[in-house]
Amino acid sequence: MPRTGRPTANKKTERLEIRLTPEELAIMQECADKLGINKTAVINKGVKLVKEELEKKK
Repeated sequence: MPRTGRPTANKKTERLEIRLTPEELAIMQECADKLGINKTAVINKGVKLVKEELEKKK
């Protein structure tokens, strides 16, 4: 069976499972809806913002 989708140089091979409260999930979904992105993209955006903040403190 052939693989579907486009080949990419940036393969996402790592997985992360998190547990959230219903409130945290609602906040994440609200952010995703307002930004027009999925929840994974919200998390990635948040990680990048934290990294930028840490780099400013150096």
